Amino acid sequence: MNGPTDIYLAAPRGFCAGVKRAVDIVENALRDYGAPVFVRHEIVHNRHVVENLRRKGAVFIENLEEIKDKTRPLVFSAHGAAREVYEQAAALGLKVLDATCPLVARVHRQIRKFEEEGRRIIVIGKKEHPEIIGTTGQLNHPDRALVIGSRTEAENLPPFDGKTGVVTQTTLETGAVNDVIAILKNKMPQLETQTVSDICYATTHRQSAVREIAGRCDAVVIIGSQNSSNSRHLKETALKNGVKNVWLIDDASELPFAELENVQKLGISAGASAPEHLVQELVSALQKHYANLKIHDIIVAEEHIEFKS
Repeated sequence: MNGPTDIYLAAPRGFCAGVKRAVDIVENALRDYGAPVFVRHEIVHNRHVVENLRRKGAVFIENLEEIKDKTRPLVFSAHGAAREVYEQAAALGLKVLDATCPLVARVHRQIRKFEEEGRRIIVIGKKEHPEIIGTTGQLNHPDRALVIGSRTEAENLPPFDGKTGVVTQTTLETGAVNDVIAILKNKMPQLETQTVSDICYATTHRQSAVREIAGRCDAVVIIGSQNSSNSRHLKETALKNGVKNVWLIDDASELPFAELENVQKLGISAGASAPEHLVQELVSALQKHYANLKIHDIIVAEEHIEFKS
């Protein structure tokens, strides 16, 4: 083989409504207030998005103490923040623009409800991820939330007969989360979850689309940054569904052309924080490198959700 002959484009892919809203909030703030605009944590986990906003005048910080000019606006990232950070911003008199994804905010409301009900609380996710820090930070006693990230950790928990509530990081792989919740339900008869899944619709759709193209492809390329949870889980989804070669790359400059020489059918998707222009640039690079490429759009769902910014 001399390289791909067919490209399978997964859809939906790329920006979700929550990411678009968050990026719009920063861009609108730069337009309305001028530079600099401070953003606590990366607004979304994508290198290109962050670098583009930085060029326009966004200043990304981790701690509010880094803000020297308290007259400038502060944006909280799409991942959300702990209650104490909101309180600190208020004490400093900062103008806050909240870009927390509405679906993450829904999880925040649920975990506070569980605490009010006196439930023991379990959180499924990555302990050091900013979304999980923001979620457990909604509690009066964040250290009382038990954060687990795998089947093994769930299996090692002792049985518990008391009232328990579980919430989930919104960007995890759906199958793995369902397995963990099934284990918890066997151990905890009074376990309560949200009435709808905590895993966001965009994560679910993008994983479904990758599963669909996995059955048609020899290899898959995922556009997304290494620190993007939902992008990494797209890579894992492809691997779990039989694709042996999967690459998670930031952009077309990282295409592994030498390894693609042995690939005939190539699948492409993008994480929810990756802009569509990166996908189009990737396809253009492939078309320049390989003659007569056939492009196939594989659509598993239509997305019409918009969140006001």
